[in-house]
Amino acid sequence: MQKAFAKHVTMLAAGALIALSAQAFAESGSDGATDHDHDHSKEHAHEHSDDDIYNGYFDDDQIKARDLSDWAGDWQSVFPLLQDGTLDPVMAHKAAHGDKIAAEYTAYYQTGYATKVERILIEGDSVTFFEDGTPLQGHYADDGHEVLTYEAGNRGVRYIFEKTGGDAEAPDYIQFSDHAIAPTDAGHFHLYWGDDRAALLKEVTNWPTYYPADLGGEEVAEEMMAH
Repeated sequence: MQKAFAKHVTMLAAGALIALSAQAFAESGSDGATDHDHDHSKEHAHEHSDDDIYNGYFDDDQIKARDLSDWAGDWQSVFPLLQDGTLDPVMAHKAAHGDKIAAEYTAYYQTGYATKVERILIEGDSVTFFEDGTPLQGHYADDGHEVLTYEAGNRGVRYIFEKTGGDAEAPDYIQFSDHAIAPTDAGHFHLYWGDDRAALLKEVTNWPTYYPADLGGEEVAEEMMAH
């Protein structure tokens, strides 16, 4: 596997054919950077509903630290489900409510979801990446969070963890984005990984996405269409 995990995101970003910021679309439609004129006072913080936060509109004082345990579990990549047609109903659903045809959404997510890591297992401080069934494990500690402002005007929070031990080829940094900005058990997440913390924060076209491994393909599709 060598440095495949660390290099994979950069290779995909260089080959991305769709210029629209993935974050502006996928975090509010998923996971996006001009300044958002968001001058609400603290008194207005309560006005931000869960839907507002999910779509990337929140005040800084609403952001809280999170533990790796928020993402604990066994997770499957949704990329194979897109490739085999299981997510076709999701693309049709987006087309019915968006400004693109289903094929255009499919092409967009082919870049966004692309990854060779089909499974991720998170237990305690351990994160194990599986590529073709072969595990690569690292141990990770909290390295804070960063707030990103996307081209669409919405924002997102990346929760960052730095490797403290494990396999040498495991990525030095992992960054979670799951629409939440305070402690909660994740229902799914977008994950960025590599050896350059700052470079990862600039990645907005490829966001490998993971849902619980015990969900069937149709259940994953239903979950996606529910948002």
